[in-house]
Amino acid sequence: MAKAPTEGQGHTGDISIEPMKMSDLKQVLAIENMSFPAPWSRQAFISELTYNRAAIYLVARQDDQIIGYAGMWVVVDEAHITNIAVHPAWRRLGVGRRLMDRLVEIAQANRCRAITLEVRKSNLAAQNLYTQYGFTAQGLRRGYYSDNGEDAIIMVKELEPGQ
Repeated sequence: MAKAPTEGQGHTGDISIEPMKMSDLKQVLAIENMSFPAPWSRQAFISELTYNRAAIYLVARQDDQIIGYAGMWVVVDEAHITNIAVHPAWRRLGVGRRLMDRLVEIAQANRCRAITLEVRKSNLAAQNLYTQYGFTAQGLRRGYYSDNGEDAIIMVKELEPGQ
């Protein structure tokens, strides 16, 4: 599993952002299970990678270790971020930002007019990151999360044409 960054390794310059492959799933699932109270199953990721033509999934890789991942659906002119997670040892080091940057680039390249996502009402760290990227709260999905019935905040980032 991803080892903690060593002295001087707290930057993201040596990290690559690449398309997720089936061979990445063991490490992705480990991060998923460390990150979420209701983690996605292996089958859910397999389905996304195999059958969902709207799905785009990325990994952040440092050498041979997956240290984060993100997923998004691109449907017509809208992108929807499905998930984003970073290994606990690599949080607050810019990995999430690198993944978000790439998702925004992909949405722009696909001429999306907006990017949407849901975030737990209690997940203030994620809300802060999304706000820094220009997402604004646009609504609430009551009882959205099946593990505890927590509400989800719907956040939207409008994209300018040609941006």
